[in-house]
Amino acid sequence: MDIARPSNVRKKRIRQAIYASVGLLVVVLVSVALSRLKPAAPTVERAVIWPDTVKRGPMVRQVRGLGTLTPEDIRWIPATTQGRVEKIILRPGTAVKPGHVILELTNPQLEQQLQDAELKLAAALAGLENLKVQLQNDLLQTQAAGAEIEADFNKAKMQAQMNAALAKDQLVSELVLKQSNIEADQLEVRNQIAKHQLESKADSMRAQLAVQQSLVDQARAVLQLTRQQRDELKVRAGLEGMLQLVPVEVGQQVAPGTNLARVANPSRLKAEIKIAETQAKDIQLGQKAEIDTRNGIVEGRVVRIDPSVQNGTRTVDVTLVGELPRGAVPDLSVDGTIELERLNDVLFMGRPAFGQEQSVVGLFKVTPDGGGADRVQVKLGRSSVNTVEVLSGLKVGEQVILSDMSAYDAYDRIRLR
Repeated sequence: MDIARPSNVRKKRIRQAIYASVGLLVVVLVSVALSRLKPAAPTVERAVIWPDTVKRGPMVRQVRGLGTLTPEDIRWIPATTQGRVEKIILRPGTAVKPGHVILELTNPQLEQQLQDAELKLAAALAGLENLKVQLQNDLLQTQAAGAEIEADFNKAKMQAQMNAALAKDQLVSELVLKQSNIEADQLEVRNQIAKHQLESKADSMRAQLAVQQSLVDQARAVLQLTRQQRDELKVRAGLEGMLQLVPVEVGQQVAPGTNLARVANPSRLKAEIKIAETQAKDIQLGQKAEIDTRNGIVEGRVVRIDPSVQNGTRTVDVTLVGELPRGAVPDLSVDGTIELERLNDVLFMGRPAFGQEQSVVGLFKVTPDGGGADRVQVKLGRSSVNTVEVLSGLKVGEQVILSDMSAYDAYDRIRLR
């Protein structure tokens, strides 16, 4: 028969209590340790990232934009008078010279105006000739009357002189002498008046002829203008180049000032580049540029910067100084790169997917063993198209991931596979 021992039961309970306490302590410690563990680093395939190495040396700051080639010499040919499009002779894409006729207009009223102008000019010329004849006759009559008075004056003067000589020998009385002197003086006055009348007549003739001549000149100018308008019904290129546009159709009525055609010189082109407004602040006149026509690269210079912003961009005009590659035609889409400045000795890297210049961004720096990458804070400086200056956070030779890593914003470390 077994006999119960109280001491063994007590020891067993103490032992169980100790085991329970130790187990609870272990669970607490494990829970605390697990709560302090960082989340496991995600694994990223190397093939989907874009790494780059930090370098030191010269860096060229550039901005880039899309644009088109446009001619520097463009001429719109407007209608100078109202008319109807009768015939379109040349179509866009045709090489033209200044005298080539592009299209023809008709205007019956202009033909009638031309006939009226010709008749008015003929009438004005006839009036001028008739006035010349009348004035010439009047002048001859005035000259004849003046010549007669002058002859009478000379005769009276000679008679007075003769009477004065006879009066010295008392062969003529004093009364006869005075009478001859008075007659000579009167004729002298009439002779002077006749000369003044003749001069005044000549001035009057010139004035009347000038008035009639002005009417002739006016009629001739109207006729010349009407003829010019009639000739301009045949619309000519006026510029050697390429016919680009004929925005009218046969039978269409056009008013004065309507654009009938556009001619451009394809040998002189410029590039109109659209630059983002945030990148255009450092662009200045005269800066170098390169225009990629996708069939060659041509050099250029910045000649104009549009002061206004449209759709978030500013237009920059670049004149082309190099030889144009084949296929460079107006309205061709091009890529433009403008050189802002050259930095001689700076720390730089490729431009990350996110991060503007003069800002701080978080980037993943590849570990020396290449097995992972840790997030670091990098301060960026001046930027270019493909590169950006590094002010702090990285050293020469270190590798960083430039591609979009926004999916791993919650992690400070990743593993590379």
